[in-house]
Amino acid sequence: MRKLQLFLLVGAAVVTLLSSCSKYPGFKKAESGFYYKFYEQNEDSLKADTNFILTMKIRYRVPIGGKDSVFFDSKDMQKPFQIGIQKPQFKGDVFEAFAMLHQGDSATFILNAKDFFTKTAQYPTVPPGVDSTSMIYFDVKVLKVESLEQMKKDAEAKAEKLKGEESGKMQAYLTSKGITATPSASGVYYVEEKAGSGRAVQTGDMIKMDFTVATVDGNQIFSTLDRKQPITFEYGKPFDTKGFDEGISKMKKGGKAKFIVPSVMGFGDRGRKDMGGNEIIPPYSTIVYEVEILDIQTKAQHDKEVADKAAKDKADAKTAEVKEPSVIQKYIKDKGITVKPTASGLYYVEKVKGKGAKAIVGKKVSVHYTGHLVDGTVFDSSLERKPSQPYEFTLGKGEVIPGWDEGIALMNEGGKATLVVPSKLGYGENGNGNIIKPFFPLVFEVELVKVSK
Repeated sequence: MRKLQLFLLVGAAVVTLLSSCSKYPGFKKAESGFYYKFYEQNEDSLKADTNFILTMKIRYRVPIGGKDSVFFDSKDMQKPFQIGIQKPQFKGDVFEAFAMLHQGDSATFILNAKDFFTKTAQYPTVPPGVDSTSMIYFDVKVLKVESLEQMKKDAEAKAEKLKGEESGKMQAYLTSKGITATPSASGVYYVEEKAGSGRAVQTGDMIKMDFTVATVDGNQIFSTLDRKQPITFEYGKPFDTKGFDEGISKMKKGGKAKFIVPSVMGFGDRGRKDMGGNEIIPPYSTIVYEVEILDIQTKAQHDKEVADKAAKDKADAKTAEVKEPSVIQKYIKDKGITVKPTASGLYYVEKVKGKGAKAIVGKKVSVHYTGHLVDGTVFDSSLERKPSQPYEFTLGKGEVIPGWDEGIALMNEGGKATLVVPSKLGYGENGNGNIIKPFFPLVFEVELVKVSK
């Protein structure tokens, strides 16, 4: 499926417009049938054309049940929204509208929603509440109109500037940290902070480590310490960068060290982007690794440990499966819960009767929750996030565990309840992460904050 916000499309449309009376006050109607209204128009500035890219603020929304349902808003993105102009595929295609835009323009376009979702965005089906009569509103503010050629030139100029600055940034970092070590022939600085013991790392070893990656200007990219979960990898196979591999080769078990890695041994002239295309490491960036080797094993030792753990986990899961009914019954008795389970085995304990809209399958709902094991161990809570924000999902579509789909469907907006969820309605025989083991029942304190209209 091609998602509109990810396109890099080419082509342009020439649209003949008619300034006629409109059923949408203040809007004009284009020849192909869509409606448009400019709040700011800059006809003397650069206009979108073939091989041009628009950088803009954009929101698209559909009035459903008397209220706007916002399907996309670029303010929620981590990077500017960009889109190229493609040749319209049908009359009233949104690309006809975009081809009208100049740099600095702001406007609203009104088009047929079903055509947009099924033909342009290529949704397999239209969203709930949308039919052939529904209209979709695009609110746009054009920040820049730029040709692909110019974008390439700008990127090259930026990279060249960063290339020229790299050496100075590295030296400033070394000076600020009081690092006087001599770099290796490749330019990597190895700074030992704690000597390890035992043999040195060898090709094929399985290395368990904690590490942090940052740029020399202090921007942290990743840390296993934040996740409280070390990483194990096989030395000799590409892991992150050549500079990282060089640094690891000098370490022993228990050792701590810092590697300062120039871009030529790091991510080079391209830098690094995440899966969404957001730049996380700019081109020509010196990066800093802080590494602690927790354990070094041969491949055979590691494989045996993994096999032993798998066997133990399997035995523990079997025991947990047998014990689960009694675990649930003990919890029910200890908490004085008197309600009967549903046919599926879910215990729904209403704490506050909601007075608002009923949660219905297919509706989007917002829920505050705290999840814990029967021993009280909290594994997740929307209330502990900063800022706290309800979890939003579409009810009955399998976006959450079955116990949630069933339990929330019993609630009204404003209601609060406790859900005691047997593992078959939770994470079952697989569990989830390090805390929720296979065949573990779960308890959720939930509040239905909102039911979408």
